[in-house]
Amino acid sequence: MTVVVTPYVFGGGGPILLEEISHRRSDIDLVHPDEDDLLEAVAEAEIVVTGRLPEEVLTAADDLRWVQALSAGTDAYDHDALEARDVALTTVSGIHAKPIAQQVLGYLLHFERRFDRAIAQQRTKTWERYSGGELGDHTVGIVGVGAIGSQIADYCNTFDARVIGTKRDPTDAPAAVDDVYGPDGLETVLAESDYLVLACPLTEETRGLIDAEALATLTDDAVLVNIARGEVVDQGALVDALEADELGGAALDVFEEEPLPEASPLWNRDDVLVTPHMAGSTPHYWERCADVFIRNYDRFRDGEALENRVV
Repeated sequence: MTVVVTPYVFGGGGPILLEEISHRRSDIDLVHPDEDDLLEAVAEAEIVVTGRLPEEVLTAADDLRWVQALSAGTDAYDHDALEARDVALTTVSGIHAKPIAQQVLGYLLHFERRFDRAIAQQRTKTWERYSGGELGDHTVGIVGVGAIGSQIADYCNTFDARVIGTKRDPTDAPAAVDDVYGPDGLETVLAESDYLVLACPLTEETRGLIDAEALATLTDDAVLVNIARGEVVDQGALVDALEADELGGAALDVFEEEPLPEASPLWNRDDVLVTPHMAGSTPHYWERCADVFIRNYDRFRDGEALENRVV
């Protein structure tokens, strides 16, 4: 059973991923073709591991039965085409939880401990003492209490923050969340959050979820943190809210257009922290991808339900 690891592995991580998989399971037949040989390689492959799946690759893969995506989000994959061919699509959801949660914690401390002011004063060589706050005095709202949202909640608990959130099925929410609501409880979470963290997948239901009305529901000193997808937020409405001093600030790792255009007003705001879609980065990324793949490979071979299956 041949496994094709496509050349569409970001950051040139293909050879590293192959090494991690081979180190764990030398019995798996792995192929890592270059782009010129890819269509021929996938023609008889049952399994493809990839960072994206162009239409021509899917068309050429006549025997394809399972695609292992190397990301948590799959909005760039053609779900309908995969479903029509009865091809399973799985993600590596969960492997980003620790690095992203640590990044979110850094964002919160940046605003709470006034690192923004420290940086500004350092640039002007200004020695002027100021006071910082404590996360334990605030409520952190998490939109999407999945694997990443749960890890964020755990870290916030360490600082004694109150944590609330929304979850598609609130009945299985982790203990780290003090109050959890279904999707219809978003307004409550917005109204009560000092920090609002977006950790939900991009779907038709969440696209544009945080619009002008949602932003207006937040308090004027609330901080928005987005590590989900840029399209979850109406970016124009966010800029308007910031310019009107109707928000305390924003920490953004994802954007409607990436790279963030040079002309974007978000670059020049002291109350906005911009990072280049790197919150999920970790030196352990490929080994964790390999672990997920190996578990699913054994499940696939044994005819069991696949982990993180979305199609």
